[in-house]
Amino acid sequence: MARKYFGTDGIRGLANGSKLTPELALKVGMAAGVKFVRGDHRNRVVIGKDTRRSGYMLEQALTAGFTAVGMDVYLLGPMPTPAVAMLTRSLRADLGVMISASHNPFDDNGIKLFRPDGYKLSDEIELEIERLIDGDMTSMLAHGREIGRAHRDEEARTRYIEYAKRTLPRGMDLAGLRVVLDCANGAAYKVAPLALWELGADVVPIGVEPDGFNINHKVGSTAPEAVAAKVKEVRADIGIALDGDADRVIIIDEKGQVVDGDQFMAVIAQSWKDREMLMGGGIVATIMSNLGLERYLTEIGLTLERTQVGDRYVLEAMRSKGFNVGGEQSGHIILSDFTTTGDGLVAALQLLSVLKQLDRPASEVCARFTQVPQLLRNVKFKSGKPLENKLVLAAIADAQARLGTSGRLVVRPSGTEPVIRVMGEADDAALVSAVVGQVEAAILDVA
Repeated sequence: MARKYFGTDGIRGLANGSKLTPELALKVGMAAGVKFVRGDHRNRVVIGKDTRRSGYMLEQALTAGFTAVGMDVYLLGPMPTPAVAMLTRSLRADLGVMISASHNPFDDNGIKLFRPDGYKLSDEIELEIERLIDGDMTSMLAHGREIGRAHRDEEARTRYIEYAKRTLPRGMDLAGLRVVLDCANGAAYKVAPLALWELGADVVPIGVEPDGFNINHKVGSTAPEAVAAKVKEVRADIGIALDGDADRVIIIDEKGQVVDGDQFMAVIAQSWKDREMLMGGGIVATIMSNLGLERYLTEIGLTLERTQVGDRYVLEAMRSKGFNVGGEQSGHIILSDFTTTGDGLVAALQLLSVLKQLDRPASEVCARFTQVPQLLRNVKFKSGKPLENKLVLAAIADAQARLGTSGRLVVRPSGTEPVIRVMGEADDAALVSAVVGQVEAAILDVA
């Protein structure tokens, strides 16, 4: 069954656009509240947000919805998405909510929901909430003393910082490391610099002056050039770039070179294997991860389990097959020993711990394998379903045949925009360019 409101990661769209409005947020609060009200205790929900101006509007609408059905609301203020997941468990809340559009521009926003155990909702529960949104909930409203209250939690920030610090190996600090930290003018602009400073690092923060409109603007994990320039300017040992809600991270070495999620996972896989912490005999990544990562893992006796794109699918595979390290090339790194979702700060701390242990430059530590030439094209189309067209299917089949067993071709529709993503990789860069161009041309011809 197609979903009306929820996408691949909660509800997301232009704030006050055709879908994401205060009216919808109110109904989401009521419907999710009804779904998660349980037992005879005072039910509670925690709500965090990033720094977008529209967050105030959606926060108040959600609060009205939750209190209307009898839930007490704990407002966390600006807080990373993984912090909301953690605090949902820590505060024994019945539901967690994050108001964020992650790495999107400031005028977008979104609503992500977490179960009491800190995991994101299943497709089935999201469909149930959608049915409630479109139904009549007046009979479910609380009355009198049963109406919920709203509180502002002033201690949540400290709880998360202490939790993140405890993920470092016992007795370790970050003294002696100069770290450029880019918080994307987003949700982690207070907690991340403070956590690193308290651990002893010399922190050079950028992207920590949010104004409601500058989240992700020329800063953060989608614009690592800002960190790279600052790393070279201040001669830092490493740069860390978070996205708007701090659930993903990109690393920049001391030379200003970008280290993507694939190299990051390779470092953690080897380190955790050596420390006998790695579970499942390998890691989980998506179909977009570089073939070089797969070859490297094979060389050190580990496996790579691939999933479709999306951190939720990575996590599902991790949980069902017993892995504790997984992630995406884009920087979503899930370390299930510590978190129930991607956590940019916690992942960065694990990599910093490897730097401390090996006492080697980041450019050496993070260069675990040579990446196989990979090319990604985002092909826009106006209407229809290009991937069901016979000519496009024939072009894809021919491209796959040309690559043979020495490369990979991934063609998939975007879950958020009218775009077909075409990715090819092989040792022969010219061949990759040719087959990706061949599929791109076929799509453009029929789109």
